[in-house]
Amino acid sequence: MGTTRLGRSRVEVGALGFGAVGIGNGMDRAVTEEAAHDAVRAAWDAGVRYFDTAPHYGLGLSERRLGRALAGLPRDRYTVSTKVGRLLEPSPNRSGERDDHGFDVPATHTRRWDFSADGVLRSLEGSLERLGLDRVDLVLLHDPDDHWEQAVGEAYPALHELRDQGVVGAIGAGMNQAGMLERFAVETDVDAVLLAGRYTLLDRSAAATMLPACRRAGVSVIAAGVFNSGVLATDEPVEGATYDYAAASPEVRSRAAAIAGVARRHGVSLPGAAMAFAARHPAVATVLVGARSAEQARRNADLFARPVPDALWADLVGEGLLGEEDLG
Repeated sequence: MGTTRLGRSRVEVGALGFGAVGIGNGMDRAVTEEAAHDAVRAAWDAGVRYFDTAPHYGLGLSERRLGRALAGLPRDRYTVSTKVGRLLEPSPNRSGERDDHGFDVPATHTRRWDFSADGVLRSLEGSLERLGLDRVDLVLLHDPDDHWEQAVGEAYPALHELRDQGVVGAIGAGMNQAGMLERFAVETDVDAVLLAGRYTLLDRSAAATMLPACRRAGVSVIAAGVFNSGVLATDEPVEGATYDYAAASPEVRSRAAAIAGVARRHGVSLPGAAMAFAARHPAVATVLVGARSAEQARRNADLFARPVPDALWADLVGEGLLGEEDLG
């Protein structure tokens, strides 16, 4: 699997990355320690060398599990990214409660927003301890939607200094919206942005200005959430499938089913088309896909490796399911 450098940094990522939300018991679905380990190792065996996590994912569980799964593997052969912006603080008064942020874990800690320079350093220190690593390659400002002033005025300069010092290799921001990521690309000197769910077969809102702006600025895009949390993850978008972490409407399921039908005519699965769509844009350096088991990790890698004919995109445009302007 070939690699691409993030922005002007020396940090490299493969075309397919592993998102570690699921192994942190994301979407309120518990995963065993063994399943988490096997998912990471299956991705490794399939050639995946980029792994993304965050303190937010399972109150540190994702970082701990990822670190244990990567232990013993050659450190110079893989790339790890984590995030800053939420500090984890012990919450002994919540003993016996469950986390209320979409992760099936005990509420041992409370998340506190902190985009100060000190908060960046404290968060990164905690992440390194949980990962069992002496460095991470890419650090991202995590969901600064309501914290632009502090994120750009305090956290970003702190990351910039850490990069200058060689403590981290690359810096950026990760969000579920395109507008503010475009501002980071245009107004700062980040290497990469992680865009979740806004450049997919169902939501191409990043295509108009954000992705072109990243190309002009030389900022690499990490495309995440390409299945829109589930509705594009299987060939049959059934009732109960999720779209952006809520139940998909009948209209969304109908549109996904129509795209799946066109893809089938070309011998392509819906999740395969979803990954290939994001990967084909010239601004995108890597596609980040999660897995909760070795089977899912192998499936993702296998589907990603299968060729997708250009005629599929032409047919989707012809049937009004994509716009020509969405294709980059």
